[in-house]
Amino acid sequence: MSDVLFQERLKKLEELKEKGIPAYPNDFRPLHLSSEIIEKFKDAPAEELEKSAEVFTVAGRVMAIRAFGKAAFMHLKDRKGRIQVYFQKNVIGEEKYALVKKLDMGDIVGASGKLFRTKTGELTINVDDFRLLSKSLRPLPEKWHGLTDVELRYRQRYVDLMVNPEVEQIFRKRYQVIKGIRDFFHERDFLEVETPMMQQIPGGAAARPFITHHNALNMELYLRIAPELYLKRLVVGGIERVFEINRNFRNEGVSTRHNPEFTMLEFYQAYITYADLMNMTEDLVRGLAQKVAGNTTVKWGEAELDFGKPWARLTVDEAIEKYAHVARERLADRELLLADAKAMGLPVKGGEILGEIKAIILDAKVEGNLIQPTFLYDFPTDISPLSRRKDSNPAIVDRFELFVGGLELANAFSELNDPVDQRKRFEEQVEKRRKGDAEAQMLDEDYLNALEHAMPPTGGEGIGIDRLVMLLTNSQSIREVILFPLMRSEA
Repeated sequence: MSDVLFQERLKKLEELKEKGIPAYPNDFRPLHLSSEIIEKFKDAPAEELEKSAEVFTVAGRVMAIRAFGKAAFMHLKDRKGRIQVYFQKNVIGEEKYALVKKLDMGDIVGASGKLFRTKTGELTINVDDFRLLSKSLRPLPEKWHGLTDVELRYRQRYVDLMVNPEVEQIFRKRYQVIKGIRDFFHERDFLEVETPMMQQIPGGAAARPFITHHNALNMELYLRIAPELYLKRLVVGGIERVFEINRNFRNEGVSTRHNPEFTMLEFYQAYITYADLMNMTEDLVRGLAQKVAGNTTVKWGEAELDFGKPWARLTVDEAIEKYAHVARERLADRELLLADAKAMGLPVKGGEILGEIKAIILDAKVEGNLIQPTFLYDFPTDISPLSRRKDSNPAIVDRFELFVGGLELANAFSELNDPVDQRKRFEEQVEKRRKGDAEAQMLDEDYLNALEHAMPPTGGEGIGIDRLVMLLTNSQSIREVILFPLMRSEA
């Protein structure tokens, strides 16, 4: 059916060309926006509008058409909303009205005229002149159902935005989130920077990178999995408060929670600890909720997230004991915990170290239960290669992860600034890679060289912006908050 409509519209385009009517002109300038007109005259009585000589000039996409022989109503959608326009044959003339009858849903039209109210009270422009500004060859989705095919919505986001107004609102809120983040850090004397997207050594996270090749230098490069090691180089250099909002790339699966290309906030501040970062994170996210949702309580599926109350704080061991029902005395014994993981039916292979077993249990049995904002802290050192060891217990580190709505939202720690310890931990990661762990980190000699110049005590954190927007807009898939998510190739 759509192919038939396409051919019909193509025929209309040819007819316009034959008559010398431009279908894609570039000299029309709208002077007014729909929402401004409606807001200004929403309470104006019909009699007042009839006496006014003011002319309004608008442009927008035709979203609805109702024709009655010698007259037609249309709704035009511009960047701020919709407004109704009214065409009359006896006002614009027979030749112009013939063009009205050639217009289709989806066409972009410019129109001017005076305001009046219809019998139903709707503010409407009584058109005295108009022009076709861009002919649409593809029909819009059927009126009553819109664009409902989820995969098609993501592939054709441009159509999704045309016909589903709530989609644009999500991305306007996303903008508010990012602007709010920038304002938060600028007010606290942070410097915003940009660090390399292509790196010779990918570091800063446990993830499989994308690999590319630079022809001129004959060099293998990686799309970055995190900006962390570059940002900490800047702290070494004396930029004691620094942040970056930018893309990371991780060669992983696609799901409602993961997109291989995603947006992260990372920030570092000298002379603070991970405990300070908890308080800062509460302030940041609570303020963003107020700004974007208008409240510190927001809806999340069937739940209601409360960002206003003090957030829960649990150690990793406390969380496993509470949600996985593992006795506390078993958490320090690798063999006992491995047996428990197997009994739960979890995907352990048998060669995992203690911290890795805890991570598997957290992922499967704990994280989904953390609906209200919850900090998990005191992570095992053996799965935290960039975190500072806890002074009271070197087997754990000064690190937390933030969970909200069952999603991991943030990862933060007091940074490891001891270059000798960092080298040892990098070497342990290299050994993991040698044994087949493609997500283990590589040894970065230049980063170690930077640490050997002394990095001040520092706290650092990464927050997933896409997931944060999901939570603040009640979007259950990460694809709803990314304009053009990665999709499988069409068959």
